[in-house]
Amino acid sequence: MQNLLRTWLCVFGLAVAGVVPADAAAPTPVVVELFTSQGCSSCPPADDLLGDLTARDDVLGLSFHVDYWDHIGWKDPYADPDHGHRQRRYARRLGERSVYTPQMVIHGLYSEVGSRRGAVLDGIARARDATPDVPVALSGTAGGLRVRLPAVDGLGRAEVLAVMFDETHRTRVRRGENRGRVLTNINVVRALMPIGVWDGGAAEFVVPADWLADRGDACAVLVQEAGQGRILGAAWTRVAEPR
Repeated sequence: MQNLLRTWLCVFGLAVAGVVPADAAAPTPVVVELFTSQGCSSCPPADDLLGDLTARDDVLGLSFHVDYWDHIGWKDPYADPDHGHRQRRYARRLGERSVYTPQMVIHGLYSEVGSRRGAVLDGIARARDATPDVPVALSGTAGGLRVRLPAVDGLGRAEVLAVMFDETHRTRVRRGENRGRVLTNINVVRALMPIGVWDGGAAEFVVPADWLADRGDACAVLVQEAGQGRILGAAWTRVAEPR
């Protein structure tokens, strides 16, 4: 019964959280993925920059916490080994010799050191001009979150991903390189799930309500070129009250 109540609350949240109607998809924001760690002393400036970027309507920032610095004194509570796997796939595709933090991957196209504001802003501007804008329309249903994509010629196959995230976390770090600091992390990714493959035709997908429940404050949907390539479309909505 408790799980059913949580699911109902989650679906109810979709109805009241300003989900974009299916016939009025917003323009695609530039997706900025920050690979970061609370155990890394170089990361807080990049975390702050991501916070600034998320204040923009034309940017969707997502914070992927990696676990490969957990051994140096502080275990990041939001780290997930899958985040490191995603970063390594980007490294192979973008020709990077290694992974590091803080790193920002911009719209699946460009990689920049996450604290270099000027380079990141330039990458965002370039990405906006370099990729198509596939409208992603989100709407709440009894079964979860409906995702609608239009027919678009010439783009090939793409993966449709649901990404759950919490909008803000503040953490007092007690050990490691950031010992004694209170860190603020924005749009912290908590779960990622493929929900389908898009072949360029008009299509509809659903993020199940039971998957949405208790996994985060908000859900982003990314349409990403096959092989973890460029982002073709993206949208997000709150599904619960921020924690």
